[in-house]
Amino acid sequence: MIGIRGAMGGLLALVLAGCATANAGSPVVAPQEAGVEAARLSEHVRILSDDSFQGREPGTDGERMTLDYLQAQYEAMGLEPGGPNGQWRQPVTLTRYTSAPGGSVRASMRNGLTVNLTGAANAALVRATYGDGRAQFEGAPVVFAGYGISAPDRGWDDYAGIDVEGAVVIVLMGEPDDDRFNGEYPSLYGLDSYKTEEAHRRGALAVLNAIAVQAGSAQWRGIAGYVGRPSTQVVGVENIEASGYLAMEPLMGWIRSNDGDPEQWFAEAASGQFRARRLEGVTLSMDIQEQVDTIQTYNLLARIPGTDRPDDTVIVSAHWDHVGVADTPDGNGDLVYNGAWDNASGTAGVLELARVLHARGPRPRSIVFAHMAAEEMGLLGSHYYVEHPVWPLETTVADVNIDMLPLSPPTRDLAIFGYGQTTLEDDLARLAAIEGRVVTDDGRPDEGFYYRSDHFPFALAGVPALMVWHGVDWDEGGRDVGAPAYRQQWDQYYHERSDEWSADIDWRSAVENLDLLEQLVADLADGDQWPDWKPGSEFLATRAQSASARQ
Repeated sequence: MIGIRGAMGGLLALVLAGCATANAGSPVVAPQEAGVEAARLSEHVRILSDDSFQGREPGTDGERMTLDYLQAQYEAMGLEPGGPNGQWRQPVTLTRYTSAPGGSVRASMRNGLTVNLTGAANAALVRATYGDGRAQFEGAPVVFAGYGISAPDRGWDDYAGIDVEGAVVIVLMGEPDDDRFNGEYPSLYGLDSYKTEEAHRRGALAVLNAIAVQAGSAQWRGIAGYVGRPSTQVVGVENIEASGYLAMEPLMGWIRSNDGDPEQWFAEAASGQFRARRLEGVTLSMDIQEQVDTIQTYNLLARIPGTDRPDDTVIVSAHWDHVGVADTPDGNGDLVYNGAWDNASGTAGVLELARVLHARGPRPRSIVFAHMAAEEMGLLGSHYYVEHPVWPLETTVADVNIDMLPLSPPTRDLAIFGYGQTTLEDDLARLAAIEGRVVTDDGRPDEGFYYRSDHFPFALAGVPALMVWHGVDWDEGGRDVGAPAYRQQWDQYYHERSDEWSADIDWRSAVENLDLLEQLVADLADGDQWPDWKPGSEFLATRAQSASARQ
């Protein structure tokens, strides 16, 4: 099982008689006195990560068992349904795309030469994982758009002065090394998804990310394996025809054919002085087909209605899903990705916060406990909720997200994703200081964590969003002990079949973090203030658009 082992002082038996195993219908951990309890967390995780739940994959019996279990907990607590039309569950329909053989991306030059970039050249990896799963067009113009970023608030617009309607846009991967961005931590503008959506907003047919990897190399083949996996999207979200990756060699050749120096163009792109330009004499044609299947899944929402301002909503979220069952057993004969840490632990944390907050009585603002579907498929349940909010986003106070509780002894640091983004971290820091703790960044800029869990769609929609992570500065032993222990935990258990429950997990750090989150959520639900994004955040302008709803 994941986590740092430690004595728990005895594991209490808190399940009802006849509910000792995960197979006994929908067992309920009995609601009792307030206060986050390690034993309750452990019991929820034990049940949700049992082999019988089959890795909690959306669209399976494991999903049904998970949602039944969560609903039973909230009914026992006395919360009301928080989903649409007074229901517990919000239907989320997904489309899964599986690449069909035979697709082509052809480049034609002014000299009459045509090259199939997905054939022997092996220089393009492209998918049509949108809409009807078909990208078919001939002779589209090609535009090189630098990094493909339009951020007027940062004095940056690669698209200034050009129309890319009906074009294939080529952009450089990542973001510039420029002080207008977030330094070693990535920003929204470096994400492939942002660049795809920006090109789509401007009417492009497709977007290709140029990547500095040699076509046909071992690294390129690794990328091809990643790109070729089945992909899932939320039904009904309009998007571009196709997207993917392009090796650097063709792009450099097209730039030279336009009397350009590739290194000079790339340097200009990194400085903010570049403006998108058409690659004259180059056109692209695509014919790509995907096999399309539908998956029905559900978010589950429970609610404590507010007494005075019920339309003001604080959301506490976590994803209930994991990645299911492997095709072949590992060396231990194990097939199930149990997902105890990721994210049965966060799911248990939301249940515990709901129990504690409900036991302490109603508050002026409403609190919604949201268990999101299909996070592992691309934050899809959360994206769907934001596209179809049950409670208005304009008056959603904040999203406090929990993805993988810390499993270690107590820590002096309280790491968060997106350090410097929102005033929520200042509120949390004040609460932490009372306990002698300090809020820090997550220490892993290479991972881009702020854009990888269910708080991110809320941030995109302008809702201030916070996610607390793992501290590594242990009360006993400091960073010298805590940092390597965390790295070992990550390497050994993250998305591995070894991520299973164990009775000797140390829940002390999880409990101390949840205690602080309980105070933070209570303060937000009691108050009349609105957290906001800090100056320089890429989400500030979006939130400002709905400011009148919060007067």
